[in-house]
Amino acid sequence: MNLQVAKWGNSLALRIPADYVRHIGIHEGDQVQVNLTADGGINIRAAKWDRTTFALELEKTRDSMPMTESVMEELRRGARY
Repeated sequence: MNLQVAKWGNSLALRIPADYVRHIGIHEGDQVQVNLTADGGINIRAAKWDRTTFALELEKTRDSMPMTESVMEELRRGARY
């Protein structure tokens, strides 16, 4: 099937035919996972939420944040009561 690329704001968009949408079970607002293939193609699949992957991403994000003084303590020091 050939699809036409359309402009959507500053991005480009593809409309997915309703038959395909029903077949893969996605709905408006769902997230999809997109990968580039070695030959320059695009692979699009429904993104299923995975608790383990989410926990690993959360841990990685938390580890990348420096441990600093509490924001509330900083605000209290500067506050004028």
